[in-house]
Amino acid sequence: MARILIFTSGPKDWRVLLADPDKQWKTGYSAKTLAHCWEAVEGFPPEVAKALQQTDEALLEDLTPVLAIPEFKVPLPGGVRPSQNDLFVLARSAKGPVAIMVEGKVRESFGPTLGEWRADASRGKKSRLRFLLSTLGLRKNPIGSIRYQLFHRAASAVLTGEQFRAAAAVMLVHAFGDQPDSWRDYQSFAALFGVNAIEKGVVQRLGRDSRIPLLGVWVEGNPKFLKS
Repeated sequence: MARILIFTSGPKDWRVLLADPDKQWKTGYSAKTLAHCWEAVEGFPPEVAKALQQTDEALLEDLTPVLAIPEFKVPLPGGVRPSQNDLFVLARSAKGPVAIMVEGKVRESFGPTLGEWRADASRGKKSRLRFLLSTLGLRKNPIGSIRYQLFHRAASAVLTGEQFRAAAAVMLVHAFGDQPDSWRDYQSFAALFGVNAIEKGVVQRLGRDSRIPLLGVWVEGNPKFLKS
């Protein structure tokens, strides 16, 4: 039974869940930074709480975190590996459960572009991409310069939200330090849903055709955790 969980006693318990702890668990990198940031508080980190509380989005009214699971895996069709999300937060709002997938961002990029990822055009990749686009309510084939990781992170939020019969799903990028390239990548992804006026710290609806309502937000984290 792969879904039996235990509570953490601190950031160090996040390390063993990484795919490559020796490579990924370093000061100034996203895995360790995110762990220290989220373990330092009861509930949401202040900057995350601010973004989620100041929105006019009714689906997030009175939002309260219930539990958080680091390195949360979401199976996807058409491949051998699941989408491994940095952090899954199950929250509760006045409208019901809310599934939040958190992507920590420091020095790492969002990985290969869609064009690079599907370069071999395998049957499995074609199947997975069709599934992701359908899940997100995207009807047009996106341009190859969009980062592939953003598709399966957003889809992970929607799919997990469905499992919990959530009122909404949220893809939250929690960035630490200056990230101009990744910010542009996020803007390009949001534009696929017709969202062009992207602002940091502001929750925005990513289209209206996903399997459950999908929201996106980019939050700037406290840089002190880069030294943790």
